[in-house]
Amino acid sequence: MLRSSVKLVRGSSSRLSALSLRAVNNRFSSHFTASSKLSLEDVNPRVIAAEYAVRGLIPARAEELKKKLQRHPHEVPFKSIINANIGNPQQLKQKPITFYRSVLSILQSPSLLETDVFPEDVKARAKTLLDNVGSVGAYSHSQGSSVVRESIAKFITERDNGALAHPKDIYLTTGASDAVKVIFEVILNGEKDNGVLIPIPQYPLYTAALALKNATPIPYYLKESDNWGTNPQEIDDLVSQAEKFQVKPKILVVINPGNPTGAILSKENIEQILAVAAKHGLVVIADEVYQENVFEGEFHSFKKVLSELQSKHAEFDSVQLVSLHSSSKGVSGECGQRGGYMELVGFKPEIVALFTKLASISLCPVVTGQALMEMITNPPKEGEPSYELYQSEVSAIHDSYKEKADALYAAFKDLDNIEVQKPQGAMYLFPKITFNDRVLAAARESNLLPDVFYCLRLLESTGICTVPGSGFGQEPGTFHVRTTFLPPGSEWIQDWAKFHKEFVEKFAE
Repeated sequence: MLRSSVKLVRGSSSRLSALSLRAVNNRFSSHFTASSKLSLEDVNPRVIAAEYAVRGLIPARAEELKKKLQRHPHEVPFKSIINANIGNPQQLKQKPITFYRSVLSILQSPSLLETDVFPEDVKARAKTLLDNVGSVGAYSHSQGSSVVRESIAKFITERDNGALAHPKDIYLTTGASDAVKVIFEVILNGEKDNGVLIPIPQYPLYTAALALKNATPIPYYLKESDNWGTNPQEIDDLVSQAEKFQVKPKILVVINPGNPTGAILSKENIEQILAVAAKHGLVVIADEVYQENVFEGEFHSFKKVLSELQSKHAEFDSVQLVSLHSSSKGVSGECGQRGGYMELVGFKPEIVALFTKLASISLCPVVTGQALMEMITNPPKEGEPSYELYQSEVSAIHDSYKEKADALYAAFKDLDNIEVQKPQGAMYLFPKITFNDRVLAAARESNLLPDVFYCLRLLESTGICTVPGSGFGQEPGTFHVRTTFLPPGSEWIQDWAKFHKEFVEKFAE
């Protein structure tokens, strides 16, 4: 009986399809009024409000000019676009670290373990990772591979002179940006009275993410004349003032080394910031993705300083800290691999459980990104086959960063109407540019902010793509430009200097 029914259905399929098609045609033969498409009034207003200057107006114009270069090169007064707007080293011709890419090659094609293509320590590292995750094409543990978290915990403990880190407190993330979003998702409840203290200038991710969460940014200004230092007393005062306006500060963001400033906080400054956090119960986000990019001075992690304070003062036991790191920065420049981690310190178990829940909802971070974080925090050791090549590549990249930073700083120092602090770390300079009344008037006529006006002129004259300081925040009445020093060569620096001199002459009063 069942077989005959099946035969009937199969034999009738063509007739049923024809009948169905006629029914559909008949159904829609009558006239009706179509509904309109979504408009901006129908979508999430928080998304509309979010801005991200690093990929904003100037970079968008750079893309247009790039296409014009390809189609009509004779119509553009330069030969290429120089992407100085974002810290994206491999876009700017930095070569990948051989050890990292060799291990990743085996992770992508495990059959390479059976060949003699790679050194034994590369194969051993790849095998350790594969034994733990099974395959980079499979989901890992939601919090991240246990092997990777163990390596990161060991790295943090050694970096911080024995201040213990535990794998259970490490969460692998899809880049540090994803970590910020997760922290905000857990701690901010979507109400406007949630306040987050952010440094000005700041990395625009923070204001964009706060707009999406409907939280209130509370800006604290870095002191440009004091090499972009932080004034903890100002932060303390802001917390008190915010509470008077019924805004409850919940989070304090610190970027160290600084983006966009390139400054490094002193240990004393960090202690003072942690004291403010302890006093007011603020969760500290220590954005430390540039911790390997140090040219002058010394990097002190918030975890290390907090541990030292806790050993002496019980008041600091209540501090809640989230530290961030990334595979995109340092000397690896593996931005597209989206590796990162966050370490939770001092949170109650029920809050930690919420971070774990969010990690589970996201299934897992990118597994190749996890592998990169393992290698970055656990590089080849002396005596291993890959050690010497690894050290030479890392040293060459670090030295080139310092040389480029010094060259750009020196060029700015020689120009009129520019003040710049020497970068101590990170990948950026944030020069202040003084504009006279003629420039301000010309910017108004163009319906642009003065720093946007300058950056647009710079781009269209030289192909150098930067970011206006207004995209990061700046003291009222001041104007800046953020630029990375990563582009290769010195010709683009000379082009910028030439443009600036001509710009000043053109608008001289």
